Amino acid sequence: MIFPFLVEPFFRVWIELRCKGTLFISLFQILNDTKFVRDDTAQCEDYIYAVIMQKRVFLFHHCNHGCIKKHINIKLSMIIRAEQPQDELIVENLVRESFWNVYRPGCTEHYVLHRYRNNPDFVRELNFVMEEDGRIIGHVMFSRAELVHDDGTKRPSWTFGPICIHPDYQKRGYGLHLLNYALQRAREMGVGFLCMEGNIDFYRHAGFVVASSLGIHYHSEPRDAAVPYFLAQELVDGWLGGKEATYCPPKGYFVAEADPADFEAYEATFPKREKSFRQGQLPQFCQSCGMPLTSVDDCGTNADGSICYDYCKYCYQGGSFVQQCTMDEMIEHCAQFAYEVAQQIGKPMTADEYKKMMRSFFPLLRRWRQKE
Repeated sequence: MIFPFLVEPFFRVWIELRCKGTLFISLFQILNDTKFVRDDTAQCEDYIYAVIMQKRVFLFHHCNHGCIKKHINIKLSMIIRAEQPQDELIVENLVRESFWNVYRPGCTEHYVLHRYRNNPDFVRELNFVMEEDGRIIGHVMFSRAELVHDDGTKRPSWTFGPICIHPDYQKRGYGLHLLNYALQRAREMGVGFLCMEGNIDFYRHAGFVVASSLGIHYHSEPRDAAVPYFLAQELVDGWLGGKEATYCPPKGYFVAEADPADFEAYEATFPKREKSFRQGQLPQFCQSCGMPLTSVDDCGTNADGSICYDYCKYCYQGGSFVQQCTMDEMIEHCAQFAYEVAQQIGKPMTADEYKKMMRSFFPLLRRWRQKE
């Protein structure tokens, strides 16, 4: 079988497989640990072409249904190595560029990384950068964490992130390649179990599943909930031993909320960029009253008149809070809107039920995390 794209000079590896059901294919060393999955219960013939052409790897999948898919496009000059001190500022710029306005207006991931390097939970041996043609285009870091079993005993665990690929190189397979490389190094170090927050549609390709399917619960969600963004993976089979546990992200991931003044000073050292609300971002809430923030019209203002993306216009104006109150006083004030909240969420709720819910939610907000 001849395809038009095979007429140029190249070095080609051709693997032919006949299969039924789900197919996992592990390729040669240049695609170390990368897996490609086909979910199809019909009998078919598969042809996997790994094409090395013009110093770049291409992977093609052809089956007798007539489909051809390009799965990966990675230069042979790409390398993954440990981050060095001279890389730190470059990597922080990369992380900022990669996450800006993705999950929220602006981002804090670069500051999390900046502070984590001096955190005892930081796993320095699993702090990697990806280079292509001498340019750093990707990064991933790991952190120690812990699980709390139902009997109160604690057990060491691990997590990772931020992980990023420069926007110019996204959707080419680089992110999955970097992650699989890091996961293999973690296994070799004895890391047995990972929890993280992410998109299952991407991370399932690296072996992650919804954590609740393993009996691991997220600290801020109902115990019986299948939380779609909370993912986990046993890197060592049987590491959990069938025991249920609860996970809470390490405090190191909340440094921007815990020390906003230091974050703002750090952010001021970077070129100014415009923050904005975008479709697909995580829900944003006023960090004083919990009101949803969906546009700049909902937001308060800083002392210089600029938009404040952390607080609503009813709580924060001109760089200061409109009401000087305690957390309990704010909850009492907000309880008068319990009926409107119940209508929005489509669930009947009394003022007392609303107050109970807010007493568990408000301590997570920036204003009250600092004071209470």
